[in-house]
Amino acid sequence: MRTVILAAIGLLLAGCESDGASYVISGNTQALTVTRHKAYPGAPWELGVVIRNDPVCQRKHHLKDVAGSTTVELYQPSSGAWILRQGKRWYVTELKSCGFEQFKEEPQQPGDLIGTFLPRKGRFVFEAEAKDGEPAKVAPAAGG
Repeated sequence: MRTVILAAIGLLLAGCESDGASYVISGNTQALTVTRHKAYPGAPWELGVVIRNDPVCQRKHHLKDVAGSTTVELYQPSSGAWILRQGKRWYVTELKSCGFEQFKEEPQQPGDLIGTFLPRKGRFVFEAEAKDGEPAKVAPAAGG
């Protein structure tokens, strides 16, 4: 019986997936990282965003869990502020205190689209928005 229980636990843990992707704002001190975690096959993705502004603050905030796509768009309306769009949900964050809040309504002017956090070839990456004539840049996954 013990062998069966250990085998079942092993199968559950084998289905666990966890990774993240980062948008680096300023060197090693400022970044936004979107993380995703799936506890077992068929479970919804648990999404989070880590706002880092060393040495002032670093905080992780929870985004809405999703059963399907884990795509999150990143916009910049002004310096130090960032807007994330996850499906129909919009969030705002800022670097001064690593604050975070969900919009009640879609913002009228979210700012410039900086890029998108998305799954690509089995990995979670940040893909920068292409600029005039330049191909989009893909940042490597953060962890895994």
